[in-house]
Order: sequence, then structure tokens, then C-alpha cells
Amino acid sequence: MSKIEILAPVGSEEMLRAAVFSGADAVYLGFSGFNARTGAGNFDADSLKEAVRFCHARGVAVHVALNTTVYGGELAGLADAVRAVAASGADAVIAVAKLIGDIAPQLPRHGSTQMSVHTLQGALELKELGFARVVLARELSLPEVEHITRHCGIETECFVHGALCMCVSGQCYMSAFLGGRSGNRGSCAGPCRLPFEANALPEGKPGRLHHLSLKDNSVIDKLDKLQAIGVASAKIEGRLRTPEYVAAAVSACLAGREGRAYDRDLLKNAFSRSGFTSGYLDGKIDGTMFGVRSEADAELTKKTLPALRELYRRERSRVPVEMKIEIEEGGEKLTVTDGTNKAFAYGDAEPQPARTDPTESLSRSLSKTGGTPFSVEKIDVEMDGGPWFVPGSAINELRREALDALLKKRETLRPWPVNEVELPPLPLRTLPPHRTLRARFERWEQVPEQALSGVEYLILPIAQADRVPREWREKTLLELPRVMFGALEEDTAHRIAATQDAGFAGYEVSNIAHLRLCRGLPMTGGFGLNVTNNLAAQYYADLGLSSVLILPEVKDSDISTIAPTRDGKPVPTGVITYGHMPLMVTRACPLQNIHDCAHCDKTGLLTDRKAKKFPVRCGLGVRTIYNPVPIYMGDKPGALTVDYGVAYFTLESREEAAAILDSIRQHAPFEGEFTRGLYFKGTN
Repeated sequence: MSKIEILAPVGSEEMLRAAVFSGADAVYLGFSGFNARTGAGNFDADSLKEAVRFCHARGVAVHVALNTTVYGGELAGLADAVRAVAASGADAVIAVAKLIGDIAPQLPRHGSTQMSVHTLQGALELKELGFARVVLARELSLPEVEHITRHCGIETECFVHGALCMCVSGQCYMSAFLGGRSGNRGSCAGPCRLPFEANALPEGKPGRLHHLSLKDNSVIDKLDKLQAIGVASAKIEGRLRTPEYVAAAVSACLAGREGRAYDRDLLKNAFSRSGFTSGYLDGKIDGTMFGVRSEADAELTKKTLPALRELYRRERSRVPVEMKIEIEEGGEKLTVTDGTNKAFAYGDAEPQPARTDPTESLSRSLSKTGGTPFSVEKIDVEMDGGPWFVPGSAINELRREALDALLKKRETLRPWPVNEVELPPLPLRTLPPHRTLRARFERWEQVPEQALSGVEYLILPIAQADRVPREWREKTLLELPRVMFGALEEDTAHRIAATQDAGFAGYEVSNIAHLRLCRGLPMTGGFGLNVTNNLAAQYYADLGLSSVLILPEVKDSDISTIAPTRDGKPVPTGVITYGHMPLMVTRACPLQNIHDCAHCDKTGLLTDRKAKKFPVRCGLGVRTIYNPVPIYMGDKPGALTVDYGVAYFTLESREEAAAILDSIRQHAPFEGEFTRGLYFKGTN
């Protein structure tokens, strides 16, 4: 059974030393500008090379994160970043972009958690795309992790310690819509750590409680179980934290991997939010998963830091080497090998005849590798003539010289080959002469009688398929669930099989698992695919999607550069022109802070610190949190250069939906509070 890799976060050079000196097998760090933690101390081309040299010399792998959404004007910069990662000889790139495989096909790619892979079909799709590993969603239970790991055919990586996002990674739009800082672009402002209270509060009263704040995840005591089911890597979250935190987590993981006890209190003191949770992996999702960082937590951390620094104060002897010392009348030669590299040192101390066999004292001197990354496994002593005596100081100098030379050899960079890839020029779309409207509904009961009037397609969740009259089906797209935890993927596959010959226009896909589930069937792309540039849109068009909905975080000027084609013809693009934006989709339930599922009608409100009320709806194993203020672009029909708009109905009654559709058709102003979203101001 392979040992599970301990993968540590690095957000600075001191964190790098802490991770390596405390015993991590691998580290992951961000490349400046294109990773999901822009607030960390990220690495540029030169500092990345130095980090790789440092780690490779010590037998530690380096994974580089290039895992954010990218706008069209940034693609050339991303291509340069890929070349820089390849030039560094890093061991893998944590990615969301196909461009990486085009430029450096031999550089191993790990599917980022930002890709929202949480099912077997999603992992199988990544394998088909050439990924070597999938970083699984944090929300999975142990049986779910095992099912994917045993059947997906590529490595799996699981988060075992650190902060939990409230939302499924890659599907959170709260920070972007509330403050213009996109979590999908590495700039999350952490709104879920602010007050959002689930208790019923009178109008105008601000929320005070933190019902979106989860405790930190910690399942280090289950590392042996993850190792037993074949998980390749145990990932510690925390590139924005401290070197001491990293050292504490790595040390605990080393113990956990071997089934040894570790100091859980010390780990809590390094950083926690009122303790830890293992609710997801245990499959026990309830109100005990929530917690906040208290003043007492912060005070404990401050007191614990000095002790934690001892965990990475000195070099860890971790690279096994073999030595051979040869002594003859004219001098000495020391050979050191790590099994791949060899280094030599020559001495000119004139050996003197020895009275006793010096083998033991020579071995003792050569074994003193403290302060270096090397650990001596075997020493051979050969003497020509002898026995010979050589002063200990001369042997020590030989050892230092040979180990320094070996370290330099191990620091040699081994770049990955790169292809010359010429990026196509950005298209510049003009406004199509005819634009269409699509109407998406959460439930059949919302659909107005005249819904098809002036509407190209209706979009309904696939679970509502039986409700759609046969005569409406050729103009109805069936939406697949963005998130399919537990048995929902299998259920969705059954529903696809049951509806594919039932006269529907096709399927709206929002996760890469859907591409596999719907292969060969008519598909359109939903916003969950996070399409932000023309390369991404073109990729989906090449897979056969007949239209693509652009992520609502994309600004008007960038929208105009997205123009995919297929067989020489334009593939339509669209935007949400009306709707309460789903800001989060979560597996943990914020309403469980105030009651259990048995006493819940699957609806609720979260009140923020400004007294805004955010609707919560529960269904299909997840909770969706909506923006209380809807997007409305119905009175600006030519403002965005796309082929269609989507009226995205979620909370509305049938009467409200009918009135809003009428307003959009007539390009009328919106009655009530609304937002233009991010279409004119964009994100960071």
C-alpha cells in the first residue's frame, strides 16, 4: 500500500521552509496573478525556480496553482505563467485550464477543487482530459471518497485539515456580487465569516450571529482510513496562514499517517474556529459544524507560536544516501550517492598507519549529517594497504564537501518541454440583429400560461420533466443539478435515460460530470461551467454544446470578446438578464444553527449585518442562498453583445414571473430594487 502524501500549503518563503523542515512530502504554492489565493505571498518565475531547487534538493515535490477564472485579455499572461512553471521543473500544476495541456503536455495536471469535481463521472471526465489527479470537493463523505478513488483511474487528493468554505468550491459568487472581489479569481473577501443570522429578525434589525461560518476541517485522525482506500494525497489548507500553523499541521499528519497519537490541543491552538469539525467526512452534517474565531482562540495561538517554531527550527535529515570512503597511502576519496546522483570529494591529508581498525570511527564521523537534508543508510570503508588513520577534521571536511556537491546536483532544474502555442486574436463581437429570450423556472407551478410567447426555450430542472406537456417539450431544455452529492448522480443518469427520447430540446449542463452523462445528446452550457473567455467557450462548443451561458461575473467589454464557432458558424452565447443570483450552493445547512431538518420547511432567511435578508432554499441534498436583489437588464436590450438572455426564475410566483417576462419583452424599467450585477463594473 502506497503511503499517502502529506501536501502542505506555502504562501511565503518562511512557510516553505516550515513545510519542508517539518516533514511535508510535497508543497503547493501559487503563481502570481493566476491562483485562488491572491492574498498569499505568491511566487514569480524566478522565486518559483528557487523554491523548486530548495524542495527538490530535499526530496519534496512542488505543485503550482494556476486555478482561477481568466478573462480574455489575460490569456497571454496565463500562457507565459504556464511556460514559467514548465521552465521551473515543478512536479505538477493545479489547474482548471486546457491551455496548460496544450503548452506543456508532459507537465502533470491536477484538477483543482475549483472545478467542483465531487462525483465519479466528473473524475472520469478529468481522466479522459489527461489529468493525473483530481482534488476532490471538501464536502464528500468517506464512502463517497472511496467510491470515486477506487473507480476513477487517476489519483485523488483530499483536504484533511484547514478552513472550510461554506460553498462548494468553484460555485461561490457571494464575494463577487456583494463586494466585487471574486472568489473564483482568488480574491474572496470572506463574506461567510461575517454575520449572517438564521433566526427570524424584525425588518431593519441587523444579523449578529455567524451562521455561514464553518469550523476548520480536521480529519488527521482518519489518515490511515484515507490511505487504506487509496487516496494519494492528504492536503492541508492554509496558504494565507503562518509558518507555525503549517509546521503543526504537517507534524500532526506525520503522526496520523503512522497511526500515532498527536497533540490535538496544540493543533487547535495553532489555529481553530471554536474547535474542529469532521462532519463532512463522517457524513454527519449538522449545526455542530459551525464556529467562529474567538478572542480566546487568537490568544491561545499567540501563546503557542514560540513552541511551534521548534518544529521547523533546523534542517530535517530525510534524503537517504550511501557513502564509500577509499583510503590509500596518497590520500582519500569519498563517494556519496542518493541512488540517482553521485558526488565525490578528495582529500590530501596524508594517512598515517593506524594501530587499530579505524572503520568504526570513520563511520561515526561520516554519519554526522545533522544540519543537512541527508541521512546515511550505508557506509563502505575500503583501505588499500592500511589500516590507515585519517584525522576526524579531514573526514568531516570530506563529508561536508561531498554532501554540498550532492545537494547542488539535486538542485538542478529539469524543465518540461513546451509547445509553441499561438493564441488566436480576441474576437470582437458586434450586437446580433436578433436576440432571443429563454426563461428558466425552478418549478412547473411558476410557469405562466403564456410562457412560450416570445421565448426561445423554457429551462426546467430535470426532476420536473414529467410535468412538461408533450407539445411544449421541443422548446424545453432540462437543467441538470449543478451539484450531485450522494446518490443524486446515479438518479440524474436514470432521469437522462428516461427523457432522452421524450421529445425535449436537450440538456443544460453546469458541471464537467454532465458532459459525460450527456455524451452524444444535445447540450447547452449553464453558468456553473464558469465560462469567462473565448477559449473556454470554444472548448465547450467543440464538445458539441449548442450554446453557452457566460458567467455573470464577466464585464461587458470581456463579454464582447466571447464568440465561439462550430463548423464555421457562430455558437450562441447568453447572459442572465433577470434573476436572484444563486450566491452559494452548500451541503452544510445554515438553518441547522436554529433547528434540525425535522422542524424545517426547507426555506429560510439569513439576515446580514446591514439587515439585508438573503433567501435560503433546500432541495436535492443542498442549500442555495440567493441574492435578495435581482439582476435586471430587461430595459437595456443592446447593452451586452450576446445572442440570448435568460430570465432566471427561482423565488417568484407564477404571477410575478409573468409580469417580469412582460417587462423584459417590452424592454420596460424594473419596478422595485434591482442591480445590474457585475456587467458594467466587473470584478477584481
